Amino acid sequence: MRSAQPSGRLAGRLTGRQARRPLRAAAAAAVAGGLLLGGCTSQGTGGGQASPPSSDSPPTAATAAANPAATPLEPLPDVPGGSAALAGYYAQKLDWQPCDDSFECATFKVPLDYDHPGDGDISLTAARRPADGSGQRIGSLLLNPGGPGGSAVEYMEGSAASYDAGVRAAYDLVGLDPRGVGRSSPVTCLDGGQMDAYTAVDITPDDQAETDALVAADQGFAAGCRQRSGALLGHVSTVEAARDMDVLRGLLGDEKLSYVGKSYGTYLGATYAGLFPSRVGRLVLDGAMDPSLDSVTGNRTQAGGFETAWAAFARDCVKREGCAVGSTEQQAGEQLDALFRSIDAAPLPTDSGRRLTESQATTGVIEAMYAEFLWPGLRSALADAKAGDGTGLLKLSDSYYNRAADGSYPNLMFANMAVNCLDLPAPFAGPADVRQALPAFEQTSPHFGRDMAWMALSCGYWPVGSTGAPHTVRAAGAAPIVVVGTTRDPATPYAWAQSLAGQLESGRLLTYEGDGHTAYGRQNRCIDGAVNTYLLTGQAPEQGKSCPK
Repeated sequence: MRSAQPSGRLAGRLTGRQARRPLRAAAAAAVAGGLLLGGCTSQGTGGGQASPPSSDSPPTAATAAANPAATPLEPLPDVPGGSAALAGYYAQKLDWQPCDDSFECATFKVPLDYDHPGDGDISLTAARRPADGSGQRIGSLLLNPGGPGGSAVEYMEGSAASYDAGVRAAYDLVGLDPRGVGRSSPVTCLDGGQMDAYTAVDITPDDQAETDALVAADQGFAAGCRQRSGALLGHVSTVEAARDMDVLRGLLGDEKLSYVGKSYGTYLGATYAGLFPSRVGRLVLDGAMDPSLDSVTGNRTQAGGFETAWAAFARDCVKREGCAVGSTEQQAGEQLDALFRSIDAAPLPTDSGRRLTESQATTGVIEAMYAEFLWPGLRSALADAKAGDGTGLLKLSDSYYNRAADGSYPNLMFANMAVNCLDLPAPFAGPADVRQALPAFEQTSPHFGRDMAWMALSCGYWPVGSTGAPHTVRAAGAAPIVVVGTTRDPATPYAWAQSLAGQLESGRLLTYEGDGHTAYGRQNRCIDGAVNTYLLTGQAPEQGKSCPK
C-alpha cells in the first residue's frame, strides 16, 4: 500500500522489474523510432540528476563524471573472422527468405557460451529491409530499440519507413533480436494470467504482509524463468549480445558496424564499441545509458528522471482548462499522491472487468512520461480515475507491458529482467536493504523514489548470479561515436549521456533541449539533420552541439 505520509512516496516503475526499460517498447517504438524499454534501468549516476542546460548556456561538452570505482571495459583480441574456436560461426552463410510482407529474414547460430563454444549453440533471427537502390549503398545499419527485451526485428519492420529517404537508400536496415529476445531463443517465465497478477502486485508495501506478498511475487517470477528457460538464463548478458552483433556484422560482409541504438540499445552499442573499437563504423547512441554506474545509484537517478518528466507534464497540465490534478505544480503532485492512495485503498473498476491497482496506475503514469504525445491521454485518464473509472490508466499500463487484447504478453519483461540481473550485481538483497535506501530515493524523487526503490528488489532473488559489473567504455581508436541526450528525458537522464560521451575517446555529445525519451526520429530538424548527415557522410556533429525544442 502507499503510505499516506507527506514525506514522499510515489511511484517509479522501472528498476529491477523493469530495469533499464527506460527504453520501453511500446511507447518508445511509437515515437518515430525511439524505444527503450526500457529500460527502466538498473544504472545511475553517482550524484543527482544533471541540471538541464539553460537557454542561454547550452552544454558544450560532456560534464557528468563517470563512477570513479568503475573499471575499464577491455577490448577483445582483434582477430578478423574470429578466433579459431569461433571461425565456424563467422563462416556461416545467411539464407535470406521473404518474411513479414515486404522484409527478409534469416537465422544463424552463435555459441550459448563464448567461453566454451563447444557446449552448444542457440539460434538468432535477423530481419532486413534492403537498400532501395536509389543511391550508393554504404552497407548495413543495425537498429536496436532498447529494453532490454525490445524486439529489434519488430522495431525495424515498424519504423523502417520513417527513416530518412537518404538513409534508406544507402543502407540495408537490419534488426537483430538479441539473444533471449523475441525470435532469438526467447527467455520465457510466466503465462498471461500470471503476468496479470504480477503487474498488479503492490510495489509500495506498508506492512509485513504486503512485503511478504511482494517478495513472493518476485520469487515466483524468478522461479518461472528458471523452470522455463534453464541454462539460457546464464547467457543473455549484454556482452554476449554485443559479441553476437559482431558475428552478424561479419556474416553481412561489413568491415565495420554501423548502428543506431536507443535507450538500452545505447548500452549494447557502447559495449560493442568497447569490445571491438577497430570495427566501429558509424554509431548513434540515442537516450544514452551510463555503463559506469552501479544499480542502486542508477535506479535512484532514473527516478529523478521521471520526477523531471512529471514536473514538465504538470506545468503543461495546470495551464489547461479542466486539468484534473489542480491549478499549480504543487497541487498536481499532491493530488497525484492522493489519487494513488485512494486507488491503493480501493482499486478502480475498468471496462475490461479487471480492477486497476495502485501499481498499475503508477505504471500508467510512467508510460505517459515517455513522450509528449501521450500527455493528452494521461490528462483524460487522470480525470476519469478521479471520477472512479480506471480504464484509461489501465490501458496505459497495459501499453507499457505490451499486453495484447487476448491477455497475452510478449517476452519483453522476461528478457528485461534476465539481462538486467546478469549485467549488474543486485542492488538489494532483501527488504531491509530497500528500507535503508528509501530516504535517498525519496529525496531524489518525492513522487517516484519509493516505488523505484522497491522495484529494484527483484534481482535479489534471481536464480543466476550476475556476470557483469559497472565499467567505463573508452573504445580507444574508434571512429567518432555520436551520443544523443535529451535534457528532460524521463528514462535515461541527461547526465548519463554526458557521462558516456565523456568516457568514449571519440564520443560526440549531441543535445536535444526538450522532453521525452530519445530524440532522433522525433521530427526535430536539428537533431535529425545532424544524425542523418553523420550516417550518410561520416561527418559527426561538432562536440557539444545543442538543438532547441
